[in-house]
Amino acid sequence: MNKLFDILRKYDYVVVFVLLTIVSLVLMARSSYYQRSRLTTWAGGIAGGWYSGVHSVGGYFGLKAENDRLAAENANLRARLAESYISYTDTLFTVNDTVFRQRYDYTEASVIKNSWSGQNNYIMIGKGQRHGVEPDMAVISPDGIVGVVVATTQNFATVMPVLHSDSRNSVKVKRTGISGSLVWDGKDFRYAQVEDVPTTHQFVEGDTIVTSGLANDFPEGIPVGYVVEADTIKGMGMYSLRVRLATDFNKLDHVYVINNRFRKEQQELMEETR
Repeated sequence: MNKLFDILRKYDYVVVFVLLTIVSLVLMARSSYYQRSRLTTWAGGIAGGWYSGVHSVGGYFGLKAENDRLAAENANLRARLAESYISYTDTLFTVNDTVFRQRYDYTEASVIKNSWSGQNNYIMIGKGQRHGVEPDMAVISPDGIVGVVVATTQNFATVMPVLHSDSRNSVKVKRTGISGSLVWDGKDFRYAQVEDVPTTHQFVEGDTIVTSGLANDFPEGIPVGYVVEADTIKGMGMYSLRVRLATDFNKLDHVYVINNRFRKEQQELMEETR
């Protein structure tokens, strides 16, 4: 209490000034309708600015929930795309059950841990076994390829991204259909390499690389990146394409886990064939 009195004594002139100002404003408002209306307008402007600021801050903190909602909606829309279905219509029979025909399901998930600067990077997402996420499922971002699920718990999963020394994915040049393997040299998270591409084909800077659809994980046509240069491997008759990745791993926030409904059937057939 003594400190409060010390402060009031130290700034007594300021306190007196503020009190006199308030009294003056009250007297002015009471004596004149015009002055009262001007003061009311001034006070309303200040209050409006304050509430506008509060609303903006509240809206900012509400963006995460809105982003989650939009990501889930996008997953549902992706599952309805034509490439997520297999057509069974031919001269013998027609199956109209869209649930039976659908090949790919998409599950939205938030990225809760991410690395991109090491040789062997991993991503953790906030969906697991109880959400239908299993090992070997493909993972993409809104912009392109991300990686493959390698381990799961009830509520979480880890993903081996293309930014890993053991990662290898089948891709192709969208313009020509020439296939190759996507690998990473561990140097720059913005770029990867496409190998095993024959030199019998020419490449144009900016050529789009997409998933080939030859594996059991990624659907065909998922964006991978864009060719920035092509180096010839001496004595091999092959190119090594440097590709700028479509996905920015430094800003990865939401992903989509892809479930191939026919993956198990395909794997069983391959094992039987071997």
